Amino acid sequence: MNFLAPGEVATAACGAGGKKSTLSLGQLIVLGILAGAYIGFGANLATVVSNDLPKYLGNGFGQFLFGAVFSTGLMLVVIGGAELFTGNNMFMMIGALNGNNTWGDLLKNWVIVWCANFIGSLLLVYIIAGGFYGFFDKTAAVGLFNGAVGAKAIAVALGKVKLTWMSAFCRAILCNWLVCMAVWLALASKDVVGKVFGIFFPIMAFVASGFEHSVANMFFIPMGILCSHIPGIVDFAAQATVTAAMAPDAAAAAIASYKASLAPLTWGNFMVKNLVPVTLGNIVGGAIFVAGIYWYSYIKPQKAASQSVKA
Repeated sequence: MNFLAPGEVATAACGAGGKKSTLSLGQLIVLGILAGAYIGFGANLATVVSNDLPKYLGNGFGQFLFGAVFSTGLMLVVIGGAELFTGNNMFMMIGALNGNNTWGDLLKNWVIVWCANFIGSLLLVYIIAGGFYGFFDKTAAVGLFNGAVGAKAIAVALGKVKLTWMSAFCRAILCNWLVCMAVWLALASKDVVGKVFGIFFPIMAFVASGFEHSVANMFFIPMGILCSHIPGIVDFAAQATVTAAMAPDAAAAAIASYKASLAPLTWGNFMVKNLVPVTLGNIVGGAIFVAGIYWYSYIKPQKAASQSVKA
């Protein structure tokens, strides 16, 4: 067979957790930065591709394509090799449950990789903002379809910071359940094409469904915050709320209302209302619903049977 059976995948995942515990601090930081940037590449591609799709194809198909291209990010992480916090929620937990790595290794990995992912995401955010929106030199011109993509970035970020704490938490559980299943399916495959398909469908499903991914949000929300401070993008987005039938006073009111609606896009709201609950939810989704359940279903019975034979 060109793939591993579920029990074999569980054993391989335990081994992967052990291997990750041997990485040096420098390796964790560098590979974590790469993973944050790779997920950011997928997030940026999804924003570019989907900026105007609903007008032509409807919301449902627009969400499908948003998720389809976003899957590029996890392909880069898994096949290219990088350390992603959400995937490590599964690897380090199943490894700890099986004794391949310690609980201290788990905590060290999660903290360092989460921080490194954040650094990588922000690095990409500022490079893209500088390269396409003139963020650093404050140029008047706005790239990427004259501000349309930046307006989409604002809309995505605004929707995320407006979620309630519990809504963000629950969506994050569902997200990392699927993300870790994508990693699990990729681990099952023995060739690159199989890994690509194993990653594509669960990732497309979580993004299209509107679930919440902490590392993706480290790109989506900061990009929205930056775009909300670029006048050309804000003006473009505000003008999109005006229709030809509006009187001048009504048009002015619509523009003012849009600009006022950007108030929730702050770094504080990003951290407290989204990143904290989403990070916690991702841990539950990956560590409990994937690592815990598969360890209990496949690894624990194997260990019990082995001990019984020895006895």
